[in-house]
Amino acid sequence: MDIVLILKALILGLVEAASEFLPISSTGHLIIVGDFLNFTGPRAETFEIFIQLGAIMAVVWIYRQRIAQTLLHMGDEADKRRLVLNLMIAFVPAAVLGLLLHKYITQYLFNPVTVAMALVVGGVAILLVERYASAGRVQSVEAMTWKDALVVGIAQSVALFPGVSRSGATIMGGMLGGMSRFAATEFSFFLAIPTMFAATLYSLYKEWGQLTVADVPMFTVGFVAAFIGGLAVVRFLIAYVAQHSFVPFAWYRIVFGGLLLAYFSYHPWVGAGG
Repeated sequence: MDIVLILKALILGLVEAASEFLPISSTGHLIIVGDFLNFTGPRAETFEIFIQLGAIMAVVWIYRQRIAQTLLHMGDEADKRRLVLNLMIAFVPAAVLGLLLHKYITQYLFNPVTVAMALVVGGVAILLVERYASAGRVQSVEAMTWKDALVVGIAQSVALFPGVSRSGATIMGGMLGGMSRFAATEFSFFLAIPTMFAATLYSLYKEWGQLTVADVPMFTVGFVAAFIGGLAVVRFLIAYVAQHSFVPFAWYRIVFGGLLLAYFSYHPWVGAGG
């Protein structure tokens, strides 16, 4: 067992947990941290997608009773049936575009410089949404219409660009559409479940031939770290959004992205093969 590789997996699993649900871009942080750890290439990309499943399982665990009630009673309760339908509507745009553009996004956009620029732009976007969005028309996920779900789904498509943040895009998209901060955050959690399950299964299907039994310890450590860390972060965010805005995360993105751009202007990124 490669102890150094296991430590890298642990670090990346914790980075995933800390950044998946906060509007700061988990993919962006994994690309950057992976580059600094010299953990890049096709296997690393598959690992980074796989450990996102660990973080999503934290959402499933925290909301397990609500998810079970929704699935059990969606046949006879209109609000639960509407929630499932809205999740399906919101899922489709990113799923279709992801299938069409996955190869090109991975080939041309998965690099720290692109991520750094997206972090800055995304931070500015969050500041604007927090200042000007008329959030509050929709106070709960059960009260959403199909149009609200479509707006969030289109916003999630923007997050295919590395560094944008899936959670950030969906929450800000929901707020722009008139959802309260809490409702937009909860719907982002629920939407993450089918989205990340689909992304993980698709990635494993595409890259299965490159993985070996020797990869199991690394993937397991990363998955468990992302799951345990995800439990803490989701609970934190649920409590946080009830009292606070996302402005601090916006400034974090801007400062962090700016520092990265400065760093890579003096230390040009040469890619996995450099």
